[in-house]
Amino acid sequence: MEKRLGGREKFAYGLGAIGKDMVYMLSASYILYYYQDLLGVSSWVMGIILMAARIFDAFNDPIMGVIVAKTQTKWGKFRPWLLIGTVLNAIVLYFMFAVPKSITGGGLVAYAAVLYITWGITYTMMDIPFWSMIPAFTEGGKEREGLSTLARSCAGVGSAIITVITMICVPVLGKIGMAEAAGTVNDNFIERNGFKWFALIIAVLFVVFITITCICIKEKSTVNMQSPTVGQMFKALFSNDQAVTVVLTIVLINCSLYITSNLLIYFFKYDIGGAGWNGNYVLFNTVGGAVQILSMMIFYPMLRKFMSSIKVFYVSFGMAITGYFVLFVMMCAGVSNVYLLLAPGFFIFAAFGMLTVLTTVFLANTVDYGELKNNRRDESIIFSMQTFVVKLASGVAILAASICISVGKISKDTTEAVAAAALPESSRMVLRMTMAVIPIIGLVAALIIFVKKYILTDEKLEEITTQLASKRK
Repeated sequence: MEKRLGGREKFAYGLGAIGKDMVYMLSASYILYYYQDLLGVSSWVMGIILMAARIFDAFNDPIMGVIVAKTQTKWGKFRPWLLIGTVLNAIVLYFMFAVPKSITGGGLVAYAAVLYITWGITYTMMDIPFWSMIPAFTEGGKEREGLSTLARSCAGVGSAIITVITMICVPVLGKIGMAEAAGTVNDNFIERNGFKWFALIIAVLFVVFITITCICIKEKSTVNMQSPTVGQMFKALFSNDQAVTVVLTIVLINCSLYITSNLLIYFFKYDIGGAGWNGNYVLFNTVGGAVQILSMMIFYPMLRKFMSSIKVFYVSFGMAITGYFVLFVMMCAGVSNVYLLLAPGFFIFAAFGMLTVLTTVFLANTVDYGELKNNRRDESIIFSMQTFVVKLASGVAILAASICISVGKISKDTTEAVAAAALPESSRMVLRMTMAVIPIIGLVAALIIFVKKYILTDEKLEEITTQLASKRK
């Protein structure tokens, strides 16, 4: 019998999850704002660049899954790529948020495109082996669910940290070097400079955290994996109907979440507006991030004691859809009090926290299902698709956000002082519907697909585990 994971290993793995999702959330939530609002790149152009990068990942991510499956070193198949990808991604992250002032016009567009595509490639290099460790380190059942819950909870902590502290730290860090920039200092310069230093700090923490993971974690032996070709990889994925179901569900859930997170800063800055917009935005994100963490670490385990994971999944959907509906009504009613907006925000953040854990658990379960059905264990392949679909969702969300900004004429020229008065009602409605109504549609579609197609109940999983144990003997 394999030795169970100890507290040291779990801590190291969770720390790595915090680091990598800090990096991901910084890119996912602020890349559009940084290049469009601060540097002046057209929202349409940024939307096309970011979506094109995700299409490129359609080819890059599966190939990386195959590379991981073929890798054999004395350090294992996962850790070498985990460390290499982390170091490269951290370097690219810094330069992505440290654009020299001398780069403008077409050069700025090219800079953004090259750096963002490179960021996606290097993130894939470390993300696929990181999540592939879940089925490789566990025997299934409660241990796998426990590790998945821990990892996703820690990832949620990393995301929440960025959500909460970014717009607190950026103005403070932005004042570094102001004396040397006499005559050019303004709010735009401070934010640009702040993002550069903030990205550097996050990049360094990322490398430190993943290094600890690589040192403390050692791979357990699993069943032998046959290394597939790219063609065989797609065949393996689509022959696993449960993996396809979970992948589609993840795409729709994350599209809904990322659309909201990308537009939230614009809502507080240009819809509510006023001199205190940044404080309201930070407060909303602080409470929301705390709720998201609590939902993963407390609410989910508590509900799991009384109901199956699938029932918790349905409860989470109900909470999210209800929260979005109430939020939209409050927006249309002109509610600008951040404390009142926190009420629907609570349900939305809590729901997404639990959905994040659950989708990872469900995806890990499809590995065992696929092994029983197809006589092969494709953990790297399955989890490479998770990496791709999450980034695809981010690309779709950013494209939707950029279209919203362009159609609604929400430009960087709308000054903070007059934003609330200058933004037409039609622009506000475009922003509000994109933030709240489109996510509702995405969640309902995800729920319909899941209800109709997902069959891996707790009882079914126990049956699969028993069959696999007998088969391996």
